[in-house]
Amino acid sequence: MANIMIRSSDKGYVFYLPKRDLEASIESIEFDTPEKWGGELKLDNGGSYYIEPQVKPARLPISLRARRLGAVED
Repeated sequence: MANIMIRSSDKGYVFYLPKRDLEASIESIEFDTPEKWGGELKLDNGGSYYIEPQVKPARLPISLRARRLGAVED
């Protein structure tokens, strides 16, 4: 699992992975309601990550633990 940060921008959510200095726009988020937020995140670079669904955070940016999907975790 990796520590990530999600922030908002004019175009939606932005995903940041400090370990790899990777910043990408989030194209889709599995759950995006006030009661349930998270799940699978699909990035504009083709990557996918998973965060445990939770109540939508009151403020962004937020730091979370995410699991990379479709690849061996390093």
